[in-house]
Amino acid sequence: MILYPAIDLKDGQAVRLVHGDMDRATVFNDDPAAQARAFVDAGCKWLHLVDLNGAFAGTPVNAAPVEAILKACPVPAQLGGGIRDMATIEMWLSKGLERVILGTVAVENPDLVREAARAFPGHVAVGIDARDGKVATKGWATETDVDATDLAKSFEDAGVAAIIYTDINRDGAMGGPNIPATEALAQAVSIPVIASGGVSSLGDLTALKDTGVISGAISGRALYDGAIDLAAALAMLKG
Repeated sequence: MILYPAIDLKDGQAVRLVHGDMDRATVFNDDPAAQARAFVDAGCKWLHLVDLNGAFAGTPVNAAPVEAILKACPVPAQLGGGIRDMATIEMWLSKGLERVILGTVAVENPDLVREAARAFPGHVAVGIDARDGKVATKGWATETDVDATDLAKSFEDAGVAAIIYTDINRDGAMGGPNIPATEALAQAVSIPVIASGGVSSLGDLTALKDTGVISGAISGRALYDGAIDLAAALAMLKG
């Protein structure tokens, strides 16, 4: 199971939100590229990046810090937030991003996801952010009636590289991930599923790994707060 350290970008800084609330942001580093290098120095093999402003704006906002991270770090990175057309997908992949994460458009324009996955095999992931099992879009500001599992199943034949499943109620709250829901989703589809939201201890990582069906986990606040020691976590997952 791969551990993805998260760098959430708001106004050019690395922050963490509670339950996706932009008004409840804690700044952890005003130099996101330095933060990324610290994660890489600790041994991570991937980075998970989110353009929070972009998720609300519908277009890239924190491009400069993302580009700085891509230049500074030799490991692959995936990015979500504000990626809603082919031009933006092509732009990011041309700049060295390994994987784009399509969230809002997965609900509003699923044909774009399919087109992108065909055009860029292995480089397109779907972000499914859910509150009580129902998908939320546009930076989690818009609730839908779309069931998270149904949405995941709809891309079963699209060739997407992964599904990043975030339980919004757990995100940034340090209360542990929603393992039953994530495991059920992973069992429902053949696409690799990455867990996000609430991953806050080595015990959480062990429990996710022990399901045998979850391929990755994203953690942010716990790494910044020291609740998870990144090097120790990576060693545990390797072992």
